[in-house]
Amino acid sequence: MRIKSGAIAVLLTVVLFTAAGLLHALPETIAAKAVSAQNGNQPSVYHFGFKKSVNGKLPSIDEEGFKEILNKHDSLFLGNTERKDLYLTFDNGYENGLTSAILDVLKAKQVPAAFFVTGHYVKEEPQLLKRMVDEGHIVGNHSWSHPDMSQLNETQIASELDRVDEQVQRITGQKKMQYLRPPRGIFNERVLAASRKLGYRSVFWSIAYKDWDVNAQRGAGYAFDQVMKQLHPGAILLLHSVSRDNAEALGSIIDKAREQGYTFRSLDELVAGELPGGMGLFP
Repeated sequence: MRIKSGAIAVLLTVVLFTAAGLLHALPETIAAKAVSAQNGNQPSVYHFGFKKSVNGKLPSIDEEGFKEILNKHDSLFLGNTERKDLYLTFDNGYENGLTSAILDVLKAKQVPAAFFVTGHYVKEEPQLLKRMVDEGHIVGNHSWSHPDMSQLNETQIASELDRVDEQVQRITGQKKMQYLRPPRGIFNERVLAASRKLGYRSVFWSIAYKDWDVNAQRGAGYAFDQVMKQLHPGAILLLHSVSRDNAEALGSIIDKAREQGYTFRSLDELVAGELPGGMGLFP
């Protein structure tokens, strides 16, 4: 049987991103300490983790060891915790045939979102990128090759980000990118400082769950429960677009959150500080 090269490329991409997900700091390790190491003059390396919200109590990064450098470099973890606002974000490392359905729901519900894309996604899905921008969403930077950015120097970091930004601008007409999500949530101060110098804010999250494994989907009800039990004011939600559970649960999550008095807003609104009461970052 002859397998087309395109099919092989997609299969390899799925394998690589699934393997990368094993290192992703998601709330199955909820209070997991950031992994840090000092190697001579090298900055400590962290793997983003947090203490999740339970019964409406706010999530925390107080014990993770990196709160100070996130604040120092204007990174985002959550918004104004005195307002019932939510910020919906998706990681799009590769396409699993579900983003169109996600966009359909967002359009029908009039909800803004941010999609963090890789070089692979940019090359393979230009029409979806155009649709994201045309329908008012933000396309953010998830790096060109999804590396451990803590192992890169400033020049390499710039190259990874510039390649994505240039291609997205060319395809969609979106202005220069402003938001970065470090691959796998791995970072150090060099990553935050270098990307901030390039005009980026690193965007982490305060709600997430183990949704990235396409071979371990557990149904829309499970996705709904995992998100709703963590819901809290000012939350930045991280969902992976490859998850069928997420795609099928998204409409219900939006409806139920609104029922509870929440409003979905864009990262631009958060960063602009246009909302009364300020942003309330890292209380």
